[in-house]
Amino acid sequence: MDSGAIRRRFSLGAALLVASGLLAFAASGTAQAAPSSCAGHQVRSIPFGAGVTRVYRSGDYVCAVTVARRPGTVRTMSVSVQARGSRPATDLGRYSRHAGPVTVHAGHRCVWIRGSIGSESVSTGWILC
Repeated sequence: MDSGAIRRRFSLGAALLVASGLLAFAASGTAQAAPSSCAGHQVRSIPFGAGVTRVYRSGDYVCAVTVARRPGTVRTMSVSVQARGSRPATDLGRYSRHAGPVTVHAGHRCVWIRGSIGSESVSTGWILC
């Protein structure tokens, strides 16, 4: 093979690599329409008036995210996860879609999940024991 053919094949390979990377990036942008930046599998869905707080578990870690039923309006939202015997990890701010994700190392301890949107909230008590 001459050096021109090698360069053409190398250029074609690089172009395909860039194109596949762009496709993966574009696909990940559309996948964020339903936010679940938490790793693991969903173990609870806790609905309340303005939204839902979703709880995920991956090994010894528990993660939660609060999602608005009607996204678009910026309002105060929060989500917190507290492993028994530890302080809660909290995300509180003004968001239009969701608060979180918040992750804690729970091990085999119970966790307490809280979520709120505006004046409406949900609290689980100790779960996943």
